[in-house]
Amino acid sequence: MPKRLTLATAAFAAALAAPAYAGIGPQITNFTLSNGLEVVVIPDHRTPVVTHMLWYKVGSADETPGKSGLAHFLEHLMFKGTAKNPAGRFSEVVATIGGQENAFTAADYTGYFQRVPRDKLQTMMEFEADRMTGLVLTDEVVRPELDVVLEEQNMRVANNPAARLGEQMDAALYLNHPYGRPVIGWRHEIEQLDREGALEFYRRFYSPNNAILVVAGDVTPEEIRTLAQEIYGKVPRVAEIKPRVRPQEPVQEAARTVTLADPRVTQPSLSRYYLVPSSTTARAGESEALDVLSHILGHGANSRLYQTLVVDKAIAVSAGAGYDGTAVDNTRLSVFATPKPGTSLPQLEEAVDAVLADLVANGVTAEELERSKSHMIANAVYANDNQRMLAQWYGASLATGTTVEQVRAWPDRIALVSADAVRDAARRWLDKRRSVTGYLVKDTRHEEKRS
Repeated sequence: MPKRLTLATAAFAAALAAPAYAGIGPQITNFTLSNGLEVVVIPDHRTPVVTHMLWYKVGSADETPGKSGLAHFLEHLMFKGTAKNPAGRFSEVVATIGGQENAFTAADYTGYFQRVPRDKLQTMMEFEADRMTGLVLTDEVVRPELDVVLEEQNMRVANNPAARLGEQMDAALYLNHPYGRPVIGWRHEIEQLDREGALEFYRRFYSPNNAILVVAGDVTPEEIRTLAQEIYGKVPRVAEIKPRVRPQEPVQEAARTVTLADPRVTQPSLSRYYLVPSSTTARAGESEALDVLSHILGHGANSRLYQTLVVDKAIAVSAGAGYDGTAVDNTRLSVFATPKPGTSLPQLEEAVDAVLADLVANGVTAEELERSKSHMIANAVYANDNQRMLAQWYGASLATGTTVEQVRAWPDRIALVSADAVRDAARRWLDKRRSVTGYLVKDTRHEEKRS
């Protein structure tokens, strides 16, 4: 059985930061089948390999309150087989032909993918189309898989202080929105998940009119249109999908601080999340300005945070920032730093705040702006050399409400971002009242008791 991915890996995160360049990459074709399945074709004829990805527009934010972790649990159960293809057969075939497969769950989508020789693409399509509506679940397979998910939660979160702090910070950042609950779920709710709940969720959301097929590789649009119609086109709509209307955030009026102490912490750290618009919810140009802002603040050794905290003041060993723009609803901009020995977290936070305050007050320099925009656009160009990265970018974007045309035009929009737009984004959104600050510290109470 393949290893599951609960959240985006580092490679996936890189993909989300590097969309396709409008003027250089492959000619993307997209169309919709009569049953509602969206199809995206990304030709890449350098090697006889294809990446086949099926994205469902459902994630942890679409779960029923009290059943957190259900989307991720169903992702696991999708490998338990159908009447036509018993459990394990799909994975065995992929392994036999030397292919790769995996799956992942996020707040807004769930994805399944295979990377195989081009002559095996039809086989992958047949397997994936079969389990789109043909999943068979029994208690005999569901109960053991729940134990697997609980062990994953134990390994990824319970035994990982940084992950536990991240969960607590998300819960504090989102006062009302379901983004505040973990993708993998709260443990006490995972323990209550069952076969009936999984099947209800499956029948509600797994339907061709709620899915996106992305095929990247040694293919032509014509052959994918034919194959998709012959294979996926036969899958009936089994559900009518309602608009994704989630509870939204109230006005946030108080800065929050979360401290997690754990004896296993070997290196303290400081993190902060700001609630900001996503590419879907932002006003025109605002998401791009936030993207450039986070790059100037914390991407690489030339960034404001790194230069000030690591190089000039020498009070940190690392510092950075990031913006998670690909989301259906409002998202977060994060800053983080790790102190050098002898620097306290309050001292480090004060220095971070000074960097942010200076940017808000004085804006960014022309050199910073052009360097960051050039770097971001160059990354977009390089992304065209990575078949899987392009497939992931298009899939995630379409699953959260962006169009193919908007993805392709991303570099053009970045090129238009001005220094004034970056300063305005900083002034509007780097408001501590809209933030959560997290302290990760070593718990020394047990050591004190032993001494």
